Amino acid sequence: MMTINWAQATAAVDSAQTILIVTHVNPDGDAIGSLLGLANGLRERGKSPILAVDGGVPGFLKYLPGSETVLSELSEGEWDLVISVDSSDAERSGKVGIYGQAHSKTIINLDHHPTNTRFGHIHVIIPDAVSATEIVYRWLVEMNQPVTRPVALPLLTGLVTDTNGFRTSNVKSTTLEVAQRLMEAGASLTEVTARTLGSTPYQTIQLWKQVLPSVELDGGVIHASIRRADFPNVEAGDNSSGGLVTFLLTANEAMVSAIFKELADGRIELSFRCKPGFDVATLAFSLGGGGHKQASGATIAGPLEQAKLRVLPLLRQVVATGNLTIV
Repeated sequence: MMTINWAQATAAVDSAQTILIVTHVNPDGDAIGSLLGLANGLRERGKSPILAVDGGVPGFLKYLPGSETVLSELSEGEWDLVISVDSSDAERSGKVGIYGQAHSKTIINLDHHPTNTRFGHIHVIIPDAVSATEIVYRWLVEMNQPVTRPVALPLLTGLVTDTNGFRTSNVKSTTLEVAQRLMEAGASLTEVTARTLGSTPYQTIQLWKQVLPSVELDGGVIHASIRRADFPNVEAGDNSSGGLVTFLLTANEAMVSAIFKELADGRIELSFRCKPGFDVATLAFSLGGGGHKQASGATIAGPLEQAKLRVLPLLRQVVATGNLTIV
């Protein structure tokens, strides 16, 4: 892991009278986990941070302590410090992030994405961390802030969800050590797994039922399409496709999986996954998106068929230049 000036980041927190914490749009378990884990830790430190994410906390993550305090929008306020967690660029933090950064004196950028643009004033960026929550945990330890259950449960949630249950290739022995510490602090691995990886709304299963006929396997790339006209209740960036891109990758013959989702404005939201030894992050970044080697995405211009003609050859190139490694 790269060297971080933990003391500078901690000093910025301790000297701030007003703090705003934001995370990325369409938040996942790591986004909300790092948001709430850090916020709960700072509250125990005597701070009163404001929390915000566009659209609020997804339903499946509302079990996390403090989720009821998260705002879904911002229209007023000034802050000494804004902390952006799990966002690779300023725009990724959405309307609340853009507003907050424009109305703050100092910005801390806490993230683990290799594609981070290094926005803000203080960088707490560790690309080889498996999740933003791992970085939050390290920061709390560095600032000598005790990790209690209200802190540990969100942090473990991010750790579990961003590693797909400790199954991604970037998981190390230190990852499991952090998980152990969080469990010792009161976080239940059973609960986190059941509420995230082991939980699927029936409407998601119904969506899968209709989308699966569109699945195709082509040159090691397995992909499916979600058309707006067919699924009018599928909103831009929501989680209703709930893990389908990950499920598709379980096909033995597939090295890369992709979902093409048609949005209300005609753009196409892309979700990519790949097996160890391949890299979809570089492709996503070239398309204006970002993420990790094994999980990334972007949003590009439509229409759907044109987007597929543009992207599928690039995905086949990802397969051609990679080599499956299971170590």
